[in-house]
Amino acid sequence: MYQARVIICDDEVEILRYLNKILTAQGLEVEIFTSGEALMRVLEHRALEESDLLLLDVKMPDVGGLEILQRVKELKLDIPVVMMTAFASINSAIEAMKLGAYDYVTKPFPKEKILGILDKVLERKELLKENSALKDELGKSPQSGHLVYNSDAFRQVYEMAVQVAQSDANVVILGESGTGKELIAGLIHSMSPRREQRFLSINCATLSDTLLESQLFGHVRGAFTGAVAHQKGLLEEANNGTLFLDEVGDMSPAIQAKLLRVLQEGDYIPVGETKARSVDIRFLAATNKDLEEEVRQKRFREDLFFRLNVIAINLPPLRERVEDIEPLARYFLGRISQRMKKEFVNFTPEALHIMRSYAWPGNIRELENAVERAAILARGTVITAENLPVWKSAPPDGSRAVERLCPLEVVEREHILQVFHKTGNNKSRTAKILDIARRTLDRKLEEYGVQTAPTDTVDP
Repeated sequence: MYQARVIICDDEVEILRYLNKILTAQGLEVEIFTSGEALMRVLEHRALEESDLLLLDVKMPDVGGLEILQRVKELKLDIPVVMMTAFASINSAIEAMKLGAYDYVTKPFPKEKILGILDKVLERKELLKENSALKDELGKSPQSGHLVYNSDAFRQVYEMAVQVAQSDANVVILGESGTGKELIAGLIHSMSPRREQRFLSINCATLSDTLLESQLFGHVRGAFTGAVAHQKGLLEEANNGTLFLDEVGDMSPAIQAKLLRVLQEGDYIPVGETKARSVDIRFLAATNKDLEEEVRQKRFREDLFFRLNVIAINLPPLRERVEDIEPLARYFLGRISQRMKKEFVNFTPEALHIMRSYAWPGNIRELENAVERAAILARGTVITAENLPVWKSAPPDGSRAVERLCPLEVVEREHILQVFHKTGNNKSRTAKILDIARRTLDRKLEEYGVQTAPTDTVDP
């Protein structure tokens, strides 16, 4: 069952009855307009902003659907519009999409078609909400108080980060995925002279060239299809502060060239503009790739490499800082205890031995994931070896990995949680990978006692 509000505007009574029947049967709130003129009057009072979907007939005797769609876009009403027509016309479809229609369906259509569109619309709404929550967090300086370590290897990293923070030099942070590169970037910013300014970050590996360019440089209205308003880029937002470029090694040559200009000249040009804008930004970059090898293979610009790599900090993998596994596990358990509102007091000696013996290919991120799943599976307040995930890789000391048999229900739960955490707690991507409905995933996570916040589920 859905929880959403749908507006339908059509002059055909049978279509209205049909749609009203299938949508209300799904628990939707439906509002019907039998004429475009009546809907237009409501539009002018901006009374549709709380609606989730607008279904519009293209041809109506008074005011047509395309005219209404155009007015929706002029008023900047944030509601997806799906056009309906009994006359399949490529021209009208193209015109509707140019005007900003979300989708286009030809009558008669099965109920699965509309329900499928509705699923996508509600998923889009959830993503927009989550993106908005993330943007609210962008201006907050990251906390440096979560650096937990006992090892000399990480102490050297910490001391170097503190030292370079005092300068304004660009820094490249190297290391495997999950070693805490963004945490070190946050530490450098929080101890730098720019600490009162903004710290922003972007993952260069998760965005297409077009989206990455728009996110970094911003764009003006009309710069490309769908650019209905001016959008500030991260370069403008981070002016006088720090910009963290995660997975910079995945940046395309075209974007590398544009970024190089920013580092060399201190200015940039938003997409669709011709006038350069000046910025003063400290760049921190991270990658799990060998950038020197990428330069040799002509996949990364040498001049950009030298501009970014004024200072390099190498983060050791967790298997090389075994002394940090236990304190990190205890830290994560304490944080999870607060979130689950359940007091976990300790790990059994066997559980600690297994964690210290494991190679942790996913590093700190995998350790946190393992501790959280163990806490969910634990029946008491002590984490045992049986609560830990089933690891297939051999431990680094050459000893046999602990094998354990468990019910199918436990395997399913562990697999769902593993995918959930590997996607960065992104519900939409997790549901897509698992090939299950988003509502099914929500129900499963609720069963497992996983409490998720709005920022748990963003897809950049």
